[in-house]
Formats: sequence, structure tokens, C-alpha cells
Amino acid sequence: MTTLFDPIQVGDIALANRIVMAPLTRNRAIAGNVAGPLTVEYYRQRATAGLIIAEASQISPMAQGYLDTPGIHSPEQIAGWRQVTEAVHAAGGKIVLQLWHVGRISHSSLLPDGAAPVSSTAKPSSAMTFTREGFVPVSPARALRDDELPGLVEDYRRAARNAIDAGFDGVEVHAANTYLLEQFLRDSVNDRSGPYGGSIANRARLLLEVMQAISKEIGGGRTGIRLSPMTTFGGTTALDSDPQALYGYVVEQLATLGLAFLHVVEGETGGTRTPEGKAFDYEALHRAFPGTWMLNNGYSRELAIDNVAAGKADLVAFGRPFISTPDLVRRLKDNLPLNELQADKLYGGGAEGYTDYPALAA
Repeated sequence: MTTLFDPIQVGDIALANRIVMAPLTRNRAIAGNVAGPLTVEYYRQRATAGLIIAEASQISPMAQGYLDTPGIHSPEQIAGWRQVTEAVHAAGGKIVLQLWHVGRISHSSLLPDGAAPVSSTAKPSSAMTFTREGFVPVSPARALRDDELPGLVEDYRRAARNAIDAGFDGVEVHAANTYLLEQFLRDSVNDRSGPYGGSIANRARLLLEVMQAISKEIGGGRTGIRLSPMTTFGGTTALDSDPQALYGYVVEQLATLGLAFLHVVEGETGGTRTPEGKAFDYEALHRAFPGTWMLNNGYSRELAIDNVAAGKADLVAFGRPFISTPDLVRRLKDNLPLNELQADKLYGGGAEGYTDYPALAA
């Protein structure tokens, strides 16, 4: 019987176990949105995860949505991340980078020359974001023109290449949590006409172009994607009118690309796994996807062990437990208690609540 603690081959990446550190925004990048020395230590401490998905990192200056989040578009950012990947690899771990464009969930103070955020739409969002003034409402967005979208795809392709140059084992494309790519997917947000609006195929076009470009650049075996069919995270309170049909189509198309993994957030990101009155058949997506199947959201030790044993998941991603417990793999395996999370230290700051959580003695 397969267990959570068994090794697995994920595309081109060999993992020592099936426990994944989920991507977690911590707002601790240093000047230039560079991953600094504290970030090197943070990920090194957690290298016993079968796979680390490093925190979402903006693919371009226009992709940033929150203060002090790292990027992967400048030489300094590539160099900073290289220090992280070298430390993780030296500790025996594997690490991929999540590629991020927030779309309309941003603020002009974070963007070049005070620009407006960009999206599939100019419709307002009720989201909040984190700036030097604290949490504030996002700025009004403008709808991207169709002729701007090839440049956006190129930004993703270049960011994927930069990640490989920085030593990452692969990338995960962030198409979840109602950020830019999901702003194109959902008809509750995307009010465009033309080739990127209207039908499911048109709304999925940008996402699929991005995935095709990245797979061609670095190989499908080093490329994954994250989806969240039922989340309303980020001020997008309305789901797609037919999420089963939309995400079913998307996964059927992704299945042709030879991707390493598909990472699915079950239910509401950071909330309930089964939102009341919002049924979704995740197993139908699982059946349609031939690659490695990763599940995420509020997993206990017991549920993770049971779902892997039953073949419902190949990998299980843990978020907040990895923040508080750097040696989470050992504690899950031996059924030991976890450290208490310092919730007030999640976003921004220094070592406290970041690299000072204790591991158990050997």
C-alpha cells in the first residue's frame, strides 16, 4: 500500500516523500524584491519536505500585488533565489517556484510609475492588499488589450527560464485564488468579447497559452499548475457560472501537455474544504489528468495518510503547519505534536515567527 512517506517520481523530479510545502506569502523580501538571507534559512530548515513550492513570485514589475514579495524578473532576484535553491539542495530537498501575476489584486503604489493594475476586466474588486500604509483597498484596474497578451505570455515564459537559471527544479503556475489567470477563466470576472472572452475555450485561452509556452521552454516534466475551482479568495465573491464545465475543460487541455503535477485547492482557500451549497467533483478532474495529483486545504495527518493510501491523492500540500513546524515530515511520520503558529507574525517582519520555530532534537 502506498503511504504518505513513500518516494515518488513527479515528472522529471524525484521526491523522497509525498509531503509538499505549499507556497506561502510571507512578505519578507529585501530591497529590490529579492529573497534575502533569512529566506535562505527559512527554506533550508524545511528541506525535508518531499517538495517545497516556494512562495509566489511576480513574473514582472506589473505583476506585484503585495509589499515585499519576491520577484523572478531581475538579475538580482535570480541571484537571491539561487542562494535559496543551493541551500535546499545541499540539505537534500527539492524546490520549485510559483510564478505569479496578481492582476487586479494590487495597488498603484506597488506598480511602476503608479500604474493601474491590469486584469481581464475593469470591474472593481472588493479585495484588500498590503502596502506600506498597511492593508488598503486595491486600486481600480484596467482591462488588458488583446494585443498586450502575447507580451504577458512572454513574461511567464521568461520567468520560468529565470527560475531554472536560479536553480529551481521546476515551476508551478499560479492560476488559483482569483489572481490574473483565474480572472480570465471565470465568467463572473471576465466580461470581455473577442478571442479571450465569452466561451469557456476563449476564457481558458490565455492560461493554456501560458502553459504551452512554459512547457516548451523548460519541459512539461518540470512544470506544474495550481487551480482553485471553488475559492472566493481575493475579493471575487462569485464563482464561475459553471465551474465543473470550466475546470473540466481546462484540465482536459492541460492533460495533453505532459505536466509534472496539478495542484488543486479543495474548497475555500484557507477556509472550509466543503463550502455549503457549493458541490464540486474534484475526482472528475483527477480522472482527466494523467500526471501527479496534488491536493491542498486543511489536511490533517490522518486525512493525508488516508487519501494517499486510497489513491485519492499522490501528494498532499500543507501550508501553515510548515510555517510553525520546520521538521513537519518527521512529526507527521512519528505522530508528534506541532509547534503553535504565531499568526501575528505571518506577514512581514524579521526572524521572529519565520526562522525561529524550533525543530525537535535528533
